[in-house]
Amino acid sequence: MVQLIISRAGAGDLAEWVLMELQGELEARSGVGLSGKLLGDLHYTKEGVPALIVGHHILYGKVVRLEKPFAVVAKAPPGPSGSGGYLVTALIKKKLLFKTRPKPIITNVAKKA
Repeated sequence: MVQLIISRAGAGDLAEWVLMELQGELEARSGVGLSGKLLGDLHYTKEGVPALIVGHHILYGKVVRLEKPFAVVAKAPPGPSGSGGYLVTALIKKKLLFKTRPKPIITNVAKKA
């Protein structure tokens, strides 16, 4: 068993993050991978429904409150006593769940006469 020292950032400094859950698999056309790349655009409808646009597809999701929040921690530098610890930098209390199949975005193409 290991003892961890966890402290919290200033009361006003604690950010709130949102977790995004996608069902299925995302693949880049080039096959290089998606690390560091822009995934898509996240919007909300007037009713508050999240809509994720990825390429020529749109996914509609829902906001789900997590039963138990997650803490985002960062390793703190060692103190004067030489013992380090962890600093809570953000909390994740809700997630955006996209579990339906993406719908293609179709635009009207002018027909040649």
